[in-house]
Amino acid sequence: MTSLYERPPGGAVGEAIPHESAEGHVTGHALYTDDLGVRLQNLLHAWPLQAPHAHARVTRLHITPALEVPGVVRVLTAADVPGLNDAGVKHDELLFPSEVMYHGQAVCWVLAESSEAARLGAQTIEVEYEPLPAILTLQEAIGAQSFQGAQSTVRRGDVEHGLTQATHIFEGEFEMGGQEHFYLETNASLAQVDEWGQVFVQSSTQHPTETQEIVAHVLGLPSHAVTVQCLRMGGGFGGKEMQPHGYAAVAALGAVLTGRPVRLRLNRQQDLTLTGKRHPFHASWKVGFDADGRLLALRATLTSDGGWSLDLSEPVMARALCHIDNAYFIPHVEVHGRIARTNKTSQTAFRGFGGPQGMLVIEDILGRCAPLLGLEAHELRARNFYQPGESTPYGQPVRHAERMHEVWDTLLSRSDFVARQEEVRAFNAAHPHVKRGLAVTPVKFGISFNFTAYNQAGALVHVYKDGSVLINHGGTEMGQGLHTKMLQVAATALGVPLSCVRLAPTRTDKVPNTSATAASSGADLNGGAVKDACEQIKERLAAVAAGSLSAKGKAKVGTLGIHPGDVRFEGGRVFPVGYPELGLDFREVVHDAYHLRTQLWAAGYYRTPGLHWDREAMRGEPFKYFSYGAAVSEVEVDGFTGAYRLRRVDILHDVGDSLSPLIDLGQVEGGFVQGAGWLTLEDLRWDTSDGPYRGRLATQAASTYKLPSLSEMPEVFNVALLERATESGVVYGSKAVGEPPLMLAISVREALRQAAAAFGLGERSTLLASPATPEAVFWALDAARQASVRTEVAAD
Repeated sequence: MTSLYERPPGGAVGEAIPHESAEGHVTGHALYTDDLGVRLQNLLHAWPLQAPHAHARVTRLHITPALEVPGVVRVLTAADVPGLNDAGVKHDELLFPSEVMYHGQAVCWVLAESSEAARLGAQTIEVEYEPLPAILTLQEAIGAQSFQGAQSTVRRGDVEHGLTQATHIFEGEFEMGGQEHFYLETNASLAQVDEWGQVFVQSSTQHPTETQEIVAHVLGLPSHAVTVQCLRMGGGFGGKEMQPHGYAAVAALGAVLTGRPVRLRLNRQQDLTLTGKRHPFHASWKVGFDADGRLLALRATLTSDGGWSLDLSEPVMARALCHIDNAYFIPHVEVHGRIARTNKTSQTAFRGFGGPQGMLVIEDILGRCAPLLGLEAHELRARNFYQPGESTPYGQPVRHAERMHEVWDTLLSRSDFVARQEEVRAFNAAHPHVKRGLAVTPVKFGISFNFTAYNQAGALVHVYKDGSVLINHGGTEMGQGLHTKMLQVAATALGVPLSCVRLAPTRTDKVPNTSATAASSGADLNGGAVKDACEQIKERLAAVAAGSLSAKGKAKVGTLGIHPGDVRFEGGRVFPVGYPELGLDFREVVHDAYHLRTQLWAAGYYRTPGLHWDREAMRGEPFKYFSYGAAVSEVEVDGFTGAYRLRRVDILHDVGDSLSPLIDLGQVEGGFVQGAGWLTLEDLRWDTSDGPYRGRLATQAASTYKLPSLSEMPEVFNVALLERATESGVVYGSKAVGEPPLMLAISVREALRQAAAAFGLGERSTLLASPATPEAVFWALDAARQASVRTEVAAD
């Protein structure tokens, strides 16, 4: 492969083009998994029977009444599984459980001629349960020592020594809530079996290979007997990395047993009650600063709520531990991580994958400690930024640390931060019942999978005799624009117009053994693989073109011997360096290559170089690079209700040399808004009473779970991408954009803290719950107000 990051002139990468399916999305012509079933005859529909207990033993399951309901064809139970009755990679997630582990868990599935018949059939099934004690909260789990999986520690230096050297020592606790993915398209699978017994599954999945493997082991088949295709997803956000496997397996099992295609599509309530969410976290911490406000030592314990099974909780915790430093150098660190086992849905991947939870801990610490140190919060943050040459607590050098300083200083200048601080102070002094807050926070986010083996990808590229190009890669499209970027990469690598290239759906029989489209690495990995495949083809074409161009040059300019290395591909033309007028049409070269029996397709492959990671010691260099960013947020808070509005947001974010600027801007905006939802609006609630509904998810609809919408968008929203930011060693100099922008929203929470503190004297630590709902903001501002009253009374 030629230089991975250098761009040829006139390529399609860097163009601000719309999403490749944008027109289909807005016109309704784009097809999703659930749209495909109507094209099949004899389609069956699957419906779950959900348990009404958070923890119970199934003592009797009588399915005969369901079979008497008109339209019901079969009920799937554990007895029907020919292979392994498990939907997870850790073998701790029974597909058909004998012991219910969370409220709403499916104990069996009904197959019928219609969804309504399946639903009615499920209602008639007779089930008897023996209720068992249930653990629901992090506090209950910690008290009962209910943990699962490995317990990890990130350690550097001597924390005890660092604390003894500290001028200021603070300690506290912090708990943050989870988050529902709430993708527009719920989980869906469609399975059918051909005349050879091959199982074909259409699935809304971020990890088709793992879906293939789970389906195969449930059916007792080798992987080559199962093909999984993902056409596109209507959103994923990590929620379709592990969760779809079991639903695909149920549909495939039904198809194998009945010989008919089976459709499984969860309605919104089922999706909310059956699937995992972002992990809630609890943190206890002790931190030391020197006299100048520089961090010296941090000791902390992070406990995540993993739910009933492990899922991805271990790597989520690992990433949280690797991001508790965020953008700050801490000489002495000792942070422990553990995973609680509770009787709730198995919490799973969510945009940021533990990184947001780890970063929120240190940002909460700095926001709480700044007034106690007599410093402005933004000044405390800037004093502790990584400097060039420094390394993270797990031993990775922070490459381009100076870029964080550039982002920070540029954003403060562009947003008029200092002048607006004075405006906010003046406004607050003049308005006793309404206060404003202004805050800025940074982001340093590592890019690559924590699990080193996942940092690989494949692609398959075909060039047809007419010069048209078809590409297939292992990444999945969930609206984030990956397919758009891959089209641009292929067009650039082959030097052809974008209109010449088409992309085929992701399928496990075209590109095998792929990694999940996750960890913000989709464009890095698959882009490298697509470029590799294209350059293999281009190298063969260059050899053919050199001969044709040499003959053409000899006829036109007398003599011109052309080496294949001097052949250039640009704008659909192929020409020798320095002689563009001698160029041939790309189609001509392809035509000649075919008749010379030249291979016109290639399998590309890419593995991220330079990674090494000891998961037990939590040491190494797990990330290819760091993405940097910063956001300034201004809020206004009503002192009577805690209600607030987001007045203005300014963002500067580092995406390297953008592959597709329009896509990347949309990702930054969307990620920020989703992060603001997690931190300020989205409040998951379970019934923790001892009543009959203990363990039931109370927020199981859009009517009870508040999502950010147009009304929560900033009134002024300025988003810019860092310029002159080439990242060497990454496809065409770009950087990941999927996850890092979500953490920019921490600035909103910190602005709310500043506004709440303004209702008091502003010299005390202001505690703010997460999510910072209007109620939480009210209690924070009221505490500040009451403290100032007590201070005034004491002074009198």
